[in-house]
Order: sequence, then structure tokens, then C-alpha cells
Amino acid sequence: MAEISEYEQQQVDTANATGRTPVVFVHGLWLLPSGWDRWRRVFEEAGYSTLAPGWPDDPETVEEAKAHPEVFAHKTVGQVADHYEAVIRKLDRPPAVVGHSFGGLLAQILAGRGLASAAVAIDPGPFRGVLPLPISALRSAAPVLHNPANHGRAIPLTYEQFRFGFANAVSEDEAKQLYDTFAVPAPGAPLFQAATANFNPWTEAKVDSKNPDRGPLLIISGERDNTVPWAIANASYKRQKRNAGVTEIVEIPNRGHALTIDSGWRTVADTALGFVQRFVQP
Repeated sequence: MAEISEYEQQQVDTANATGRTPVVFVHGLWLLPSGWDRWRRVFEEAGYSTLAPGWPDDPETVEEAKAHPEVFAHKTVGQVADHYEAVIRKLDRPPAVVGHSFGGLLAQILAGRGLASAAVAIDPGPFRGVLPLPISALRSAAPVLHNPANHGRAIPLTYEQFRFGFANAVSEDEAKQLYDTFAVPAPGAPLFQAATANFNPWTEAKVDSKNPDRGPLLIISGERDNTVPWAIANASYKRQKRNAGVTEIVEIPNRGHALTIDSGWRTVADTALGFVQRFVQP
């Protein structure tokens, strides 16, 4: 089983000590766990305990991440999923899992492993069987996919790339603030894995959508998301709907891929919280 950090163990210990139902937040590419800080407060005020583990070797701060981008390289979907599973298996109670972007893909992977009491996947990265490839999604992934050597590298986004892929639905001033506050380099490998998932039967970017222990699942889609447009989110929903459990999808109007961190984050957080509250008591 993958090792977890001292900080992650502290979060586990704190959550177990409360006796409350835990909620595990999973971030995606180009962000850090700190992007969930405001969400964690909302869920804790609602009576849950919360954890925001990192991907393996995540730095603690954006400044540290920008100074040492090499730590992000070589991280794969399977590696990261196993890391989060290691954290979850140390919890006394099965958690709800909330993920964004590739974190939304990971939330579905973890739910498919029977590890989640409920799951929310926000603008989730595609998995094997999800076929649409809209032009905007290809453009968002181009900074990584244009060079095969990026598979083993950590790739930062320029402001212009972040503006298109994340912050297209906010003002220029807010986009710059989000870029300076949250954006960090990201491993290239997961994007290559997602891009080739439908051609690789052994891909790690796959979800057991039929597991009867998957639990209730909500997919949230931002109406103006360029990175994970409705076509991808809805295709994921249609695959997941084959499960006997509750499967729902909702579109948040006029929101882009930065919907978990931008000025409208609270609407998205309340949507996720409302779904979790329907199925999982604190």
C-alpha cells in the first residue's frame, strides 16, 4: 500500500478523533490541496470532518511548487489513486469523496473501488469509454500533449493557457489573481493516459462504473468549461448511469473550469454539500 505523508496522517487522526463522517477532497492538475480550504470550512460547519490529501510529493505551498516543479513529474493516475486509497483505508468511517478535474476522475475511480459513501465529480477528467473529444478540450490539453516528451515532465501553464483552460468565465483581473494564487506545474503523464485510454485496454484511466458498492454519484459540469465541456461530463454520466446506485448530473450556468476556486465557488460547494447531505449523515 502506498505511503502517506505525516501531514496526511495527522488529517486522518484528526478526522477519526471527531467521530464524524469524513469528506475527502481530491484536487486535479495545476492545483494544490489548498484550493479546497474554503470548501473544507463549509463542510465542517455542516458537521463533517474533512481531509485534503495531496498527490504524492505535493509541496505545501504554491511558492514551493513553482520553485521545485520537478517534484510533480512522473505521477500517474494509478499511482495517485492508490495514494488516496491508502489515506481512505486509514479512516474509521467510509468517506464521501469530492474531486475536481482529474480529481473528479480519481473520485470516480475510488468510488468504483467501493471506498466512498458518496462521490461528487466536478468537471471530471475522462476515463476509458468516454468518447467525445471537443476542440476546446484538445486545445486545453495541447500545452502538454503537443510534445510526447512531456509524458515524463512537470508542465506549468502560461497565463494565457490558464485563462483559456480554467479562467475563461471570469474577468481579466480575477483570472490573473487566480493564476497567481493557485496555479502550479502538473505532471504530464495523466493527460497522456486520458488521451490514450480508449486505445489501451490496460489503461489506469478507467473506472469500475458497475460496482454495486460504488455509492451515490453526482457529476457537476460548468456550462462554459473549455477543459471538460458538457459533452465529456455527460458522456461520463451516461457510463455511470448504468450503475444501480443513484447517478445524477447538474450543470452550473456560466461557469468555467475554475469553478471550485473562483468567486462563485460557494454555489458549487453548496451543490456538492447538498448532494452529500442527502445520502451521508455527518
